[in-house]
Order: sequence, then C-alpha cells, then structure tokens
Amino acid sequence: MARVWDEFLTPRDREVFAKSGFGALGGFGERPALLVIDVNYAFCGEEPEPILESIKQWPNSCGEDAYKALPVLQQLIAACRTKGVPVIYTTGVVRPDGWDIASWGWKNNRTDESVSSAGVKPTNRDGNAIMDEIAPAPEDIVVLKQKPSGFFGTPLQSYLQLLGCDSVLATGTTTSGCVRATVIDAFSMNYRVAVVEDGCFDRSEASHAINLCDMNAKYADVLPSPDVLAYIDNLPDGLFAATAPKSPAAAG
Repeated sequence: MARVWDEFLTPRDREVFAKSGFGALGGFGERPALLVIDVNYAFCGEEPEPILESIKQWPNSCGEDAYKALPVLQQLIAACRTKGVPVIYTTGVVRPDGWDIASWGWKNNRTDESVSSAGVKPTNRDGNAIMDEIAPAPEDIVVLKQKPSGFFGTPLQSYLQLLGCDSVLATGTTTSGCVRATVIDAFSMNYRVAVVEDGCFDRSEASHAINLCDMNAKYADVLPSPDVLAYIDNLPDGLFAATAPKSPAAAG
C-alpha cells in the first residue's frame, strides 16, 4: 500500500525500515477514546482557501488541508457517538493579555496576532473555538491546554483512567506538533495508539508526511480512516455505558 511518506524516503531509509523491525502493526485496544486535537479556527481558518491566503488572517492556519480532513473527522465522531465511544477534544486557552502564551512567543514573530485574532480583516471568531462542523456534543469532553501535548498540565490522563480506556485514536492538527506530542505521551503511558492518517493535517506537507512515518515506525499505527471506522463499527455496543458522560437527554 502506498503511503503519504513514500516520496520523502531515500533508498537508504527504505532499507533501514525494512530490516530494523520498526513499523510493526501494534494493533487496536479494546476500549478506545477518540482524540480530536486542536481543530479550531486558529489552525483551520474560517473558510477553505489556500494556506498562503489563510495565514494572512490566521498565522497558524493549515489552509485547505484542514477542510479536507473535516469530513473524515465528522465520520469518525459520528461513528464514535453511535457506539458510545468517548470523544475528547483539545483546544488552547490563553489569558486576554497573552501573558501565559509564554514559550510559544519565542519561535514565532506573529504570536501577538495569534492571541488577538487580529488579521487582515475583522473577525468575531475566537481562534481557540472548535470548528462548527465538528462542534462538541453535550456528552463529549473538551480539554483545554497550553502546550503541544494534550496531556501536559491537563486532566486528560485522569479522564482516560476514569473512562477505563486502554487506547486512543488520534486525529487533528498539527501532525508534526500537537498530534505528535500527544501521541508520544500516550505511548509513554502505555496506551495503544492509532493515528488516523487522513484525519490529521499540518501546514507543512513534508512535516506531515515524515511525522506520520516516524510515528508509524515507533509509537502508533498510522491507518486510513476506513480501517479505523471498521474497527469502531465492530466494537461491542454499550462498552462505555457505565463510565462515559451522559447527554442531558440520556441523563434525564
């Protein structure tokens, strides 16, 4: 099967992967949670447009690649809600004065624009607001974070423990940044990890491809969404009935 990273590998790389043992299929867990990492307006922009246009307004935007991933995310979220599999979103949070942006400002000279959402045209959008197309339902979980990993300084691990999860399905953005950081932390905590290849996106095509390759080699199974959807569909009904949050309708 052709992979998105194939064109970036040298002949030496291919031989190393073939002989080193890396990239074995780790397999799914039995009690997964879907992680939707940072799919907000700051990383997607407010409309599908080329990235070089989108970053004029939103300097962190991934442009049209974000909008290519949205239908995949919609399918995954719907499948998980149907099965009662927990859906957990992450997004950023920052003080109005931007003081707690901290180290994010050291490597990007447009950080002040990221905090204020002040681009080339007026907007009422909060950059950290999750995209309307995949808005959280009342029973979903939203984790606010300030660093790349969804685990760093957040209650994510305690939520997964409360739910009784043994694995995560990782999606979102950026592949090379917050997705990778979250995947490595999940792997380090001995969760089985699957990364949905077409459910992730990045502002850099090369970074997207090579980080998927590297995660697949060492930390996660990188799989196309049809494989992940088939896995979700085959999970037992009511798997999380005793541990997952309830929607207001179900709770009433």
